[in-house]
Amino acid sequence: MNTIRVSKFMIGLALSLCSLMAQAQHHSHPASPKSGKPGVLILAHGGNADWNNEVNKLAQATDKTYPSEVAFGMATKGNIEAAIHRLVSRGVSEIVAVPLFVSPHSSVVTSTQYLLGVISDAPADLAIFARMSHGHGGGEYAAHSTDPTKPIDLPVPVHMTAALGRHLLVAQILLARAQTISQKPSQETVVLVAHGPVPDEENKKWLADMAVLAEQMKRSSSFRDIRYLTVRDDAPAPIRDQATAELRQLITSIKAENRRALVVPLLLSYGGIERGIKKRLEGLDYTLPNQALLPDERLTEWVLVSVRESLRKANSVRKARPSFPSNRNRPNPLRG
Repeated sequence: MNTIRVSKFMIGLALSLCSLMAQAQHHSHPASPKSGKPGVLILAHGGNADWNNEVNKLAQATDKTYPSEVAFGMATKGNIEAAIHRLVSRGVSEIVAVPLFVSPHSSVVTSTQYLLGVISDAPADLAIFARMSHGHGGGEYAAHSTDPTKPIDLPVPVHMTAALGRHLLVAQILLARAQTISQKPSQETVVLVAHGPVPDEENKKWLADMAVLAEQMKRSSSFRDIRYLTVRDDAPAPIRDQATAELRQLITSIKAENRRALVVPLLLSYGGIERGIKKRLEGLDYTLPNQALLPDERLTEWVLVSVRESLRKANSVRKARPSFPSNRNRPNPLRG
């Protein structure tokens, strides 16, 4: 009887240790993928039908290289889960999530990072996004989703890339948009206009990235100047009004110097925000291109480059992990 009790105790202890080791591995790094092809999860804010269609076209383009699915929403857990399960049903072994957002300095991005287990602390805004999603039906996977503020139970390893930010390809697209409306670059000033965040600290980070984009554009062009600012649509009225005043003052000063103002929105796609920019500039003389970043093959290239870099890093991490020797030839400490 004592032998049976000891055996049961040791078996229970072994199972507990295995469980603890598995949990520690889950929280420290994703498990090694099974054999299969990587998949791409494109994360996008979402907008009207035309806006969403441009993102879907991008996913169709990347799908030629990697199985790709789109999850629309503001860190909408149900939609993200649904896209992940669609990819898994297509046989992917691991997933690279690509946030198709203008800036990485966004609580939507950090909230998504938390849901995917990239960061351990939940951003305060995640609860707000969860309530917004619940108010709209909770997303396409709501019936199967758990608490929208808890990390997703991932069926395969998931990695996440950075948002567009200050990437050179973004600068190239913005320059191309400016050139479509340019007549005499030496007498023109380009004004990059982005939506921008609410918090002042985040806005400084947006502007820092835009400064890099402007500098990259200057190196490949002969425009008189390239300026940049955010309109901060979602901020309280005093902040929003100040941003409007700064934008109008800048366009007015460009005109006063007998230069053309080329207003180039730093937006993923047209479908709403650009109309707000036009309203802010009513009565002023400026020119706006007929499209935002999308559609453009360079964004497809950006997604694929980001995915390959993410997979390369993940493989490097896996190779760097210590390998434990097999237990096959090790003596059993429980034996006498």
